[in-house]
Amino acid sequence: MSSAGEMHPSGPAEGAGLGEKLSPAAVNRIMMEFLIYFGRAIAVFYPVYLTGYLGLSISWVLLCIVMITWWKKNRKWKDVRIGTAIQFVDNEKIVINKELQSALQMASWVNFPDVEKVDWVNKVLEQAWPFFGMYMEKLLKETIQSSIRLSSPALKMFTFTKVHFGHIPLRITGMKAYTDEVDEREVVLDLHICYDGDVDIDADVKPPITAGVKGLKLHGMIRVILEPLIGQAPLVGGVTFFFIRRPTLEINWTGMTNLLDSPAFSSLSEETIIDIISSLMVLPNRMSFPLVDQVKVDQMRFPLPRGVVRVHLVGARDLVAKDTYMMGIVKGKSDPYATLRVGNHNFKSKTIKENLHPTWNEVFEFVVHEAPGQELEVELYDEDRDKDDFIGRYQLDFGEVKKEKLMDQWFPLEGVQNGEVNLKLQWLSLQTDSSLLKESTKGYACAMLAVYLDSASNIPKDHHEITQHHKGKHSNEARLKRKTANPNCFVEFSIDEDVQKSKVVYASKDPVWEEGFTFFVHSIKTQQLIVQVKEHEKKTPLGVFNLPLSRLLNISEMTLDQRFQLERSGASSQIKLKATLRILTEEKPPPKVIPNPQVNPQTLQTDQRGNGNPSSSALSPNTIPGTQTPSTVLAATSQNGSSDDSALRYRGPAEDRLPSSISKMRRYDSHSLLSENSIASSRFDLSDGASYPEVIRSHQGSFGEIHLTVRYATLRNKLIVLVNACRNLFRCSDTGTDSYVRLYFLPDQSWRHRKKTHVKKKTVNPVFNDKFEFDVSLDEATSRKLDISVKNNKMFHTREKKDIGMVLIDLSQMDLTKGSAEWYELTIPGLQKSS
Repeated sequence: MSSAGEMHPSGPAEGAGLGEKLSPAAVNRIMMEFLIYFGRAIAVFYPVYLTGYLGLSISWVLLCIVMITWWKKNRKWKDVRIGTAIQFVDNEKIVINKELQSALQMASWVNFPDVEKVDWVNKVLEQAWPFFGMYMEKLLKETIQSSIRLSSPALKMFTFTKVHFGHIPLRITGMKAYTDEVDEREVVLDLHICYDGDVDIDADVKPPITAGVKGLKLHGMIRVILEPLIGQAPLVGGVTFFFIRRPTLEINWTGMTNLLDSPAFSSLSEETIIDIISSLMVLPNRMSFPLVDQVKVDQMRFPLPRGVVRVHLVGARDLVAKDTYMMGIVKGKSDPYATLRVGNHNFKSKTIKENLHPTWNEVFEFVVHEAPGQELEVELYDEDRDKDDFIGRYQLDFGEVKKEKLMDQWFPLEGVQNGEVNLKLQWLSLQTDSSLLKESTKGYACAMLAVYLDSASNIPKDHHEITQHHKGKHSNEARLKRKTANPNCFVEFSIDEDVQKSKVVYASKDPVWEEGFTFFVHSIKTQQLIVQVKEHEKKTPLGVFNLPLSRLLNISEMTLDQRFQLERSGASSQIKLKATLRILTEEKPPPKVIPNPQVNPQTLQTDQRGNGNPSSSALSPNTIPGTQTPSTVLAATSQNGSSDDSALRYRGPAEDRLPSSISKMRRYDSHSLLSENSIASSRFDLSDGASYPEVIRSHQGSFGEIHLTVRYATLRNKLIVLVNACRNLFRCSDTGTDSYVRLYFLPDQSWRHRKKTHVKKKTVNPVFNDKFEFDVSLDEATSRKLDISVKNNKMFHTREKKDIGMVLIDLSQMDLTKGSAEWYELTIPGLQKSS
């Protein structure tokens, strides 16, 4: 799902090229080109005139024309050969790779080192291909054939007469396995498939009309997800596979030559078939097969998206000029527009007339289901009356946007000599905290609604049955009427002008769809989801249900999963769906790493001679302005200052940013994890506790306990920390505490290294069950520490700390290979308690 909006620039940009005046140099150039063209015309037509004037035979003219034509053709081929040789020398590597990929169809593992060669899988497919053909023949004749007959009255006699999938099996040219980027309970594989088969399928549409396919080519990349991994046979709970991008398809049709002009196949083409495949297997659509009963089908077929990317199409520059005048002698400009595609969703920008440096300033929003994996495809065209000319493309993996959070740069266009496009991309995360809701004044979406349509029950046959039901007529005449077939129905969802439709289920009073939809929400308080079950042929409504989006805002996890009674329908007509609302939240980009300045050795030696302990000299209030590096001060002040959850940025001299209570700071952990001179890995606290709220400073009892499981996965080389639960937390309000847990794996204390759980509201005994993994060797893990803090999500004041308890775990004191699951007492270091 995606949406588009428009930004209005401060100045007129669209007509930038309309009122442009020609300079004197340009006028002189055009006049010179015109004179050259006129001179060439005289040089061509004057010999013809002279031949007639002198009374010579026309054969001389024809002979001259033949000679000139032969010379031009020979010269043209010579120029082509020379130009090809020069281009090959200049771009030898690119030309060779392009030719090898197109001519030899080289496997993806040749070009990408992280893609593996899987010959053994191809051997398995070759052995199993005849049995796959038997399965497909049964599927086509028993299932697909009946569905085609019900889809249109013109196809009631449709019959498959021959189904043979040939002897050439599907080939996998490369496979990539994801290990670090995914959860430990799933396996993700990307398969590059190539099928150039001798398939032979014949069908009778309606005698004497026949149809058939003899030969098929299919290329694409399919992602296979095995999840969840379980501890019992068959070890995998389910299999899900889908195309991340639309595959390419070529079909060799057989049968009548006017097949595509027949009424039943008027819209049938390769593009139509690709659309059908996309509706089934291209994101966000998936094909899922649960292998155990405990796996939920809706979570497999339509999991919540990873996030949303807001794409600002700003402009372009140095585009290729495609418009020409005077038979190509005078070059003009272009009328550029851009198309943006993500999976099945694509948008087109406005057209800027006669401009090689257009400015669009348009905004588009796309739902991202797989990152990395899904790509943004941007293509630029020159708008013409007959056929639009291609002027460049660019593809960007959304995994880069997810990593950087915000990207604003010029991207070079591919497929053309020159040109760049300016894109600003922003990653938006999906949150369940209603306090993060901010409606935009620029028309941007503030939330996303995900709807999973499961099924319906007792749908009336038609509008007449609904009328009879409401009138209460059950006469003998109505009972004697011939029973009509079950309804062919589909579901139409709409939020304002955004309308989406499900597939059609034929001849069923209890239809099952199992489809997912996503919508962008701009005003939760005023917008509502309108659900209509409609009859396929007449488009008449068979039932209606309205869901105000504000109803989802205040319920648990912002999710409704139940059956809903249909209005203006039968007495027991219901529809089952799951509606999930998520708040779109802008995430800050990770802070730039600033290298630590080198410490002056002479100063360090002076401090060592004066105090005999380098670490104590670094902590002395008198030496902080002169000897501590900016990064050291940042690490120290970010521990218990007002900006506890994010590192401060270096903006000037260190002495200008030191808090007034710096002289009262003391070391909480005396041992440095890296060296005695490193302060970034130490923890500080204020001895007087002035930054904590009054209720916490005056609290005399326990702040609660936290249950943690820490273990090291030797096979995966990962340290795993499970935040299970807390109990008896400090009560911050009458209704409880809105708590979450923050983790630092010391000495990593930057914003991007911070880990946090989700928020549990209004409870002092929260259960989190959140898992965090760290890529680290066992030896390094035993030399580091875990800094864990339980925080209150709602602060008492903006300048007060959110901590309600901390614990520091020294991993060197634990046997990580065996693991540990214990309750830890939460404390507030530095608070002085009165007796």
